[in-house]
Amino acid sequence: MNENIRILVVEDDPAIRQGLVDTLESENYQVSEAVDGREGLEKLKAGSPDLLILDLMMPGMSGYDVCREFRTRDSNTPVLMLTAKSEEIDKVLGLELGADDYMTKPFGVRELLARVHALLRRSQRSGTSVNEDEFLLGPFRMCPKKLIGSHGETQIEVSAREMDLLKYFADRPNEVLSRDELLNHAWGIEYYGTTRTLDQHIAQLRKKIEPDRKTPTFIQTVHGVGYRYCPNS
Repeated sequence: MNENIRILVVEDDPAIRQGLVDTLESENYQVSEAVDGREGLEKLKAGSPDLLILDLMMPGMSGYDVCREFRTRDSNTPVLMLTAKSEEIDKVLGLELGADDYMTKPFGVRELLARVHALLRRSQRSGTSVNEDEFLLGPFRMCPKKLIGSHGETQIEVSAREMDLLKYFADRPNEVLSRDELLNHAWGIEYYGTTRTLDQHIAQLRKKIEPDRKTPTFIQTVHGVGYRYCPNS
């Protein structure tokens, strides 16, 4: 039930922050708020919420900085980033730092609640959302429990959602997986966003596991459909 779910809203614009709080409280979520990044980080240090809604551009400590520091000790709590910018680089950087999803202002109440519900449902249903057993992904031995992959002296760190996607690929070698299938698996069937979020997560994964991300070999694009994991490439 929603009254047991805690959401922290970190937003410096008073009108937007109050609108978020009112909307979420109308759905019976327990909502706390912070007026800037530093206050938000202090509240996160006191205890992680079930969901963090984080404005990207704030004076002083930005949402980037808050997310980066938060992810050093909590890799599972879903983070929804809010940005007034439309430039692709801002969204990509947010995902690189561990955000699970993003919304560009202005946005509607229906979309906000749908995104929140999808993130919470996914998080509650699966926890870290991957099997704890190690598995092979390309040249890397992935360890879900530690959220790391290793290959010789090379070690990579991934988020819980990234690990979830990699495990899904590893369990279905050489299968063509549609964007919708991958999106529904990793974000939940009620996800309100677009497949662009998935594409950006795949792009970040390629930076970590592909020898040459300009010519991906392990996670290949199937144009017009989705992606395919080719373990023997």
